[in-house]
Amino acid sequence: MDDRIVEFSNVLRRNGVRVSLAENMDAFRALDLTGVEDSALFRAALRSTLIKRSSDLKTFEELFDLYFLGLGAAIRESDRKIMSQMGLTPQQFQALLEEIRGVLDRMQGGLSPLTRALLSGDMGQVERLLREAAAAEGNLGQTGDRLRMTAYSRLVARLGLGALEEEMEEFRAALLGSGAGVETLETISRYVDHRLRDLGRMIRDLIQQELKKNGFLDSERDRADYVLQKSFAYYTEEDIRKMNEVVARLARRFKNRLSVRRKKARRGRFDVKDTLRKNLQYGGVPFRIQLDRRKREKPQVVILCDISDSVLNASRFMLQFVYSLHELYSKVRSFVFVSDLGEVTKLFEENEIHQAVEMALRGEIINVYTHSNFGRAFEIFYREHLPAVTGKTTFLIIGDGRNNYNRPNEWALKEIRQKAKQLIWLNPENRLTWGFGDSEMPRYTPCCDVVEECRNIQQLYKVIDRIVS
Repeated sequence: MDDRIVEFSNVLRRNGVRVSLAENMDAFRALDLTGVEDSALFRAALRSTLIKRSSDLKTFEELFDLYFLGLGAAIRESDRKIMSQMGLTPQQFQALLEEIRGVLDRMQGGLSPLTRALLSGDMGQVERLLREAAAAEGNLGQTGDRLRMTAYSRLVARLGLGALEEEMEEFRAALLGSGAGVETLETISRYVDHRLRDLGRMIRDLIQQELKKNGFLDSERDRADYVLQKSFAYYTEEDIRKMNEVVARLARRFKNRLSVRRKKARRGRFDVKDTLRKNLQYGGVPFRIQLDRRKREKPQVVILCDISDSVLNASRFMLQFVYSLHELYSKVRSFVFVSDLGEVTKLFEENEIHQAVEMALRGEIINVYTHSNFGRAFEIFYREHLPAVTGKTTFLIIGDGRNNYNRPNEWALKEIRQKAKQLIWLNPENRLTWGFGDSEMPRYTPCCDVVEECRNIQQLYKVIDRIVS
């Protein structure tokens, strides 16, 4: 425990809290008296011996939770969320875990410790395995979005998440062979999908913790452009709470740009040929300016937004942005998809922004607990909604293009492009990752007029300026 206290003191120092060697010794003596069994007393002992300025109390509380509780709070919240989303009581949830453990016991090996721990609900073991992988990878606490993505990729490779998904399919096959009923199979399948989603969040949380321990996050927040340049994938709960304000500013910018363009359209654009023709009597000197006053049609917009777990934070932000577009364009139709495709136009028209976004994300429109299948979503749109696309339609796709090795069906995208005024794709992944693994962006890009990396608000500002102009 002494080593842990010394390491915690170093974490405090890296985050701007002055802790001396004498205060470390005071902490050791205090813990000799109080012990470490009572968490509240343990926290109070460290706070009273290590902190001497009231301005450092908030930093201490944040770092204490981060360092000593680790992923524990997120893990406990994970179980509560699963029970809530699946409509299970604690007793039913425990019975479900017992049934899963029974199937695991009957399987003859083959599954990794991570897969077994994740399926059986042994989240303490999951946390230990994550921390061992992080320790084996070395310094993950680097700053900068690109390095964070590298850290995420390194941890994913170290944990063998590709093999983990294959093992999950083995478990599903074993479950099918166990003679379980259809309802049980469906419930456990949903549980497996939830656990996979939670694992991705835990990995991102672990990287955030390493950044915080190394004192990077506070220095980044001091920059005026911090939120603008931060990748959606690394948004914290605090960043998500601020989304409404950011989206409101974004919508105002979009509205102002549209207003300027529409004002110019009403006034008319300078017509060079007609001006020269009308001023021939003056020797070509343009005394009488002629404007092109052709009637401007109000644009229409159709939006497809990927809400799979791999782009969940980006989807939450983009859906709020999509919601704001309904007030700016004469006709907007909005769809969300993972594998199935569902329309959310009325949902956005009849509910306030936060309620509408949460309803879309929690699976009230489509099944959100499946693997991404862009090809299937494009085929469904082509088959059921293609008449919605006309020569006045701007067709906007928001998604990472990761198709889980399903058929890409780029032919459907080409057909949509043939009918639309323009087709724009916004991808919340780093452009350097396009085409690797299950990314189908090299197939989809030739079918689009505009394809832009859009991982943060600053990039979205640039895309908006380009679209409107």
